[in-house]
Amino acid sequence: MFAANLPSVTAAEVPADAYLLDVREADEWAAGHAPGAHHLPMMEVPARMSEIPADGDVVVVCRSGGRSAQVVGYLMNNGWDNVRNLDGGMRDWAAAGRPVESEGEQPARVI
Repeated sequence: MFAANLPSVTAAEVPADAYLLDVREADEWAAGHAPGAHHLPMMEVPARMSEIPADGDVVVVCRSGGRSAQVVGYLMNNGWDNVRNLDGGMRDWAAAGRPVESEGEQPARVI
């Protein structure tokens, strides 16, 4: 499944009540993530799919949209029809002025 064929959403279009699934690695998450997002590293998705809602709006995010597109395709192939890729990932999220928080005392940033 190609990214162009996947359902996607821009940072400005993400609904306030969406389940934001961040599939980046732990260091990326700690440096900066969207408030209220759920962290599930990409490589853990197959073993932890039961944690991902099968209803409601699920938006998958990574740094720039590549890994999240792979996860959206994987989930769709496994029966999820409520997932969308965040175009441009956390880079575009931050550039759009959406909030970013960090774990710890360092200022939030997207790495």
